[in-house]
Amino acid sequence: MNSIGTKGIVFAGAMLLCTGATVQAADTLVKANVPFAFVVNGQNMPAGKYLIQRDENMPSTLLIRGDQKNNSHASVFVLTIRDGGQDPAGAKPVMTFKHLENTYQLESIWDSQDDGFDVLSK
Repeated sequence: MNSIGTKGIVFAGAMLLCTGATVQAADTLVKANVPFAFVVNGQNMPAGKYLIQRDENMPSTLLIRGDQKNNSHASVFVLTIRDGGQDPAGAKPVMTFKHLENTYQLESIWDSQDDGFDVLSK
C-alpha cells in the first residue's frame, strides 16, 4: 500500500501557497508563491512566484509564467479541463500538486470555490 505522502495530492500550504485575486477583465489572474520546484507537462518550473492567466475566449488554455519582478522567466501554456468538484482550499485560490518520487507535478488550479481546472498531461 502506498503512503499518502508519495501518491496523494499535496496541498503544500494551501493557505500560504496562493494569495490571489480574480480580475474581471479579459484574463482571470491568480498569483501564487510556490515554495518548491514542480513539473508541468514535462517542463521544470523553479520555486517562486507565478502568475496564472486564462483567456476567456479560450478558457481551457492557461498561461503559467514566473513573476517578472523576481526575474523569473519560466513560463508554460497548459491545456486544462474544468473540474466539477469544489476548491480544496474553500474559497481561496489554490494550486494542487501530486508528489511522485522526487518531483511535484501540477495537478489543478482553482481560482474560486467552484471554478477549478485540471491540468492535462502530455
